[in-house]
Amino acid sequence: MPDIEIAINLLAGKQVSTLPRTRGYDIMARSTKPESRERVRDAERSRELILDAAEHLFAERGYEETSLSDVGKRAGMSRATPGYFFGSKAELHRAVLERCFADVRRAVREGKARALASGQTPDVILAGAVADYSDFVAARPNFVRLIEREALSDRTVLEGMPLRLAVWQEALAAFRQELGLDISDTSEAAHLLLSLVALTWFPIVHRGTFLKAVGLDPQAPDFAEQRRRHITTLLLGALRERASNTSTWS
Repeated sequence: MPDIEIAINLLAGKQVSTLPRTRGYDIMARSTKPESRERVRDAERSRELILDAAEHLFAERGYEETSLSDVGKRAGMSRATPGYFFGSKAELHRAVLERCFADVRRAVREGKARALASGQTPDVILAGAVADYSDFVAARPNFVRLIEREALSDRTVLEGMPLRLAVWQEALAAFRQELGLDISDTSEAAHLLLSLVALTWFPIVHRGTFLKAVGLDPQAPDFAEQRRRHITTLLLGALRERASNTSTWS
């Protein structure tokens, strides 16, 4: 026992032994710490693998058609492991959605920081926001599909998620601040944000339906860039019209 620990225990009126630990005991004590940390890391990795598998399956098949056994199999684990970590399919589904919204919040905050630090005009900032969000949803199509499935279902999972409301409210506030829109005017910024989300989500949801019918190929090399330019042009038109009709442009 270290001298300082002995002194503290003596001051507290405790009886202590000053006999040295055996070498074998010390080795065992030291060896358990790395093993414990490794178990924690393994648990964290397992949890993320389960969330990845569940996100894919819930987005691809839907909630009702996905079982915990399916998730475990896709994650390369035993079929009982997802239940061990999350308890039930409902809780796993909720954890998947919460992770998605946490990713959105992180992207919103990073985009806001870049925009405010850039010192650029609202036109340039809006173009950057379109590019950022287009890239975000393109890299996370499962997020879009999950939310669309929830919107079309009778479940009320999203209504019971405070993080969902907080994320979109934060996104709206960031949008208004980045573009210098009048703080008292929430509806105009909300419509712009709604247009941005709708215009970026639709090609992901309907790539095999509407896009194919009108001859657009989302896998084409220039599709993403053309789409970003088109969305930017539409939103800039609305922003410039507003600027010409009001004196609240910053």
